[in-house]
Amino acid sequence: MASIISTPDATKRRPLHDSARGSPERLDGFHALIKDINTILGPCNGIDSQGVDVEELKAAMQAYASNEDEWAKYAFEDQSRAYTRNLVDRGNGKSNLLILVWTPGKASPIHDHANAHCVMKILRGRLTETIYGWPCQSATNPSECATAPSSLYPSTNHTCSLSTTVLEPAALNVRRETTYTKEGVTYMSDQLGLHRIRNPCEREVAVSLHLYTPPNAAKHGCHIFDESTGKKSHVQQCHFYSELGVKL
Repeated sequence: MASIISTPDATKRRPLHDSARGSPERLDGFHALIKDINTILGPCNGIDSQGVDVEELKAAMQAYASNEDEWAKYAFEDQSRAYTRNLVDRGNGKSNLLILVWTPGKASPIHDHANAHCVMKILRGRLTETIYGWPCQSATNPSECATAPSSLYPSTNHTCSLSTTVLEPAALNVRRETTYTKEGVTYMSDQLGLHRIRNPCEREVAVSLHLYTPPNAAKHGCHIFDESTGKKSHVQQCHFYSELGVKL
């Protein structure tokens, strides 16, 4: 239960008076990315998922070249878990930026995204994403109850997650499977289906950066799904393994 790279010694130092500080400290690439994401989301965007320019967020993620020295203090691993969820930034309540550390050979449950956008970047290793249709969708009618997409502001709503009606069990259909390597960026929302993320390497830890906006799953939980029956269960995701570089 330790960070991938040990954090520097937290030696206490006397704070400098403002007059002795000089020019502001230059942000490294990772923390500049955090600032850019918050600038993109601005004072309003991110609270409503339809007010988010997904392509702009993806471009910001793609522009960052992963440097382990810059993000290692947030990356705590725990081999007793499939993965750890480490909070990096709260985005003034409009988003959650997380680093997930994936144990070799382990995977997430199949899950939805609680009517939110998710942008993922691989910081280290490889991750395989399997995208599934919703239980109500079939191979012959793949858009049976999906909401209509929009090119710039795709809707993340889906009647499977919003409906109070109990769905008839149905095996989930695999739509596609993609393995992303370091620096790879991808996007996911409920409008696109459900997904599972897996570390395909049996020996090496993988690390990924995830932006969730709005931070609905952290506040209200999400649904996980049984692959063979399509049965869903609500789970809470309010607990982080670490927050802002401090293990809880």
